[in-house]
Amino acid sequence: MSDRTVSDRTTDDRTTDDRTTDDRTTEAAKTGFDRGLIPPMLLGSILNPVNSTIMAVALVPIGAALGAPPSQTAWLVSALYLATALGQPIVGRLIDIFGPRKLFLISTSLVGVAGVIGTVAPGLGVLIAARVLLGFGTCAGYPAAMALLRSEAERTGEDNPAGVLTALAVANQTIAVIGPLLGGLLIGLGGWRATFALNVPLAAAAVVLGLLRLPRARETSTRERWTARLDLPGMGLFAVMLVALLLFLMNLRLSSWYLLVLAVAAGAAFAVRELRAAIPFIDLRVLGGNAPLLATYGRALVAYIVSYAFLYGFTQWTEEGFGLSPFYAGLVQIPMFLVAIVISITTGRRRGVRGKLLAGALAQIAACVLMLMLTGESPLWMLLLIAVVFGIPQGAVSLALQNSVYHQADPERTGSSAGLLRTFAYVGSMVASATTAVAFGPHASTAGMHTLAWVMLGAGVLFLLITVADRGLRHV
Repeated sequence: MSDRTVSDRTTDDRTTDDRTTDDRTTEAAKTGFDRGLIPPMLLGSILNPVNSTIMAVALVPIGAALGAPPSQTAWLVSALYLATALGQPIVGRLIDIFGPRKLFLISTSLVGVAGVIGTVAPGLGVLIAARVLLGFGTCAGYPAAMALLRSEAERTGEDNPAGVLTALAVANQTIAVIGPLLGGLLIGLGGWRATFALNVPLAAAAVVLGLLRLPRARETSTRERWTARLDLPGMGLFAVMLVALLLFLMNLRLSSWYLLVLAVAAGAAFAVRELRAAIPFIDLRVLGGNAPLLATYGRALVAYIVSYAFLYGFTQWTEEGFGLSPFYAGLVQIPMFLVAIVISITTGRRRGVRGKLLAGALAQIAACVLMLMLTGESPLWMLLLIAVVFGIPQGAVSLALQNSVYHQADPERTGSSAGLLRTFAYVGSMVASATTAVAFGPHASTAGMHTLAWVMLGAGVLFLLITVADRGLRHV
């Protein structure tokens, strides 16, 4: 962590009062964590994974209905993660400043609007726009949950939220179990449009819970001070840099060179702006001095390349290359998430993260090797075995990354730091999506799946090397 301490920071960057409320009494503080916050925290945090896992089994039916090949339907995945990768740190910073309630209510309302648009969409272009809106709408759930954890730790004096962090991880793993199966059921009952309509009741429930349970922020700053703390120029340059970079990664052609140039130029301007800003959007000096947090972000990127290449690429292959229906393709994913839940529950309260990361790295590598052995005539049990092995990193790595960020991040920027973790994760997921599109082309063949497995194996080895070399993990 940087030598710059909390006491040295300007009072404009303090937001403790933003996350407290008059009606939370001294007696409440004695009871520990306010469990009334858990329902909106959990529901908000699962909005993104439920849309991710359902879409994994909906891509093929959407492509068949709209006459779009996998290279085009891949944009339904990329659009959501492009929006989320951009929106998470920005919304996280807004949560640091204004408190979680306002941002949570606005964002979850957007989820409902996106659900309506997707349900009535006439073509692929409108569906992609709905997924973009879904991406922005699901941005607040995770940073809000992490910010609430931090504020509750300050209120109660108990900075050991392992139980709640585990509950968040298990909730996400549980919805991941339900997601593919639910997606298959919805498609069977009402077609692929039902997978978008599901967002309407989910968003309504999240808004109601947010209104009832989340604390109101105290008005402690003038509009001018809010504007200064927002660092709008920094956010704008960050958006240009990230969008250009991700579009380049999704179109790895020589003709897209200008996107890389734009990303580099915007990145340089962003660095200059943040180093000069009195209250930067992302404090590069503090972040640059926090090597453990930077290593965690790097691990998140490569880990999610492997995870999402499996979630989307392997699922598409089980449908097109292996011949399973969307419903049974969803069932094949269930062992992975069941194992992940068990791993999260059994290791969640263990404070160390290094062992979890090493176990996850080795399991990733083993699963990728098994994928290289698959053919269209392989027995079904091999697919299930691979799903079981992938469940180990799915449970151990995501929990370890989440715990790492909570303990490594600047407490005054918990929301934006949590958002950046998701940004790096979604950059990895978009690399996975682009790689899947290139590997498969017009058809999810076995040869394409093997190509994808080699890329995943390389990312898994890199994850292992980063973890082994990071001695700072012994102190987390």
